[in-house]
Amino acid sequence: MTHTPGTAPRREPALADTQREHWQRTYRANPGMYGEQPSAPARYAAEAFASADAREVLELGAGHGRDALHFARAGFTVLATDFSPTGLAQLRAAAAEQGLSDRVGTTVHDVREPLPLPDDSVDAVFAHMLLCMALSTEEIAALVAEVRRVLHPGGTFVYTVRHTGDAHYGAGTGHGDDIWEHGGFAVHFFPRELVDRLAEGWHLADVHPFEEGELPRRLWRITQETPR
Repeated sequence: MTHTPGTAPRREPALADTQREHWQRTYRANPGMYGEQPSAPARYAAEAFASADAREVLELGAGHGRDALHFARAGFTVLATDFSPTGLAQLRAAAAEQGLSDRVGTTVHDVREPLPLPDDSVDAVFAHMLLCMALSTEEIAALVAEVRRVLHPGGTFVYTVRHTGDAHYGAGTGHGDDIWEHGGFAVHFFPRELVDRLAEGWHLADVHPFEEGELPRRLWRITQETPR
């Protein structure tokens, strides 16, 4: 798919909905598919949030909850959101088994919609590879604006994304807007200029490159803070 430079690319309107169903099937077929250990970005984020004296953490795209549970074990109160009821059901079951139900809440939410929280209501937000799902650049920008709306002044946002240096960038089925589908999963690969654009009006504290998985996936871990 091609588009004229300077204009929004045309994209199949059903792509994100198709991906929702794909993830639902994936979670049903592979309960706890990412294991019980937290991701490396979540371990980093827990330390960053603690250093900032955060108490409430909102996790976007929590899936079956390995990172949300890590935040809860670290003493945070966590609201975990995902568009997969199946993944969140697995998270609630794990929280109950670990005695963490009082620290973990869940909400089914599609990040293409406004966040179901009031302004200035959370201390920190975490999203591991959520922003690089099958979302348009416009939808990603709207989501980051929503994150800023719900964060307290001086709040911390840690997110990770696969970038255009990844081996799967340009491979598989192209959907425009730097979105490529490979093996059934659609990914919006980030150029660095998009990271900088999304940080406008924030304090961009860190852009850390790292690798994950056997491919390996190539990602950035971004830390940015709202003005005080």
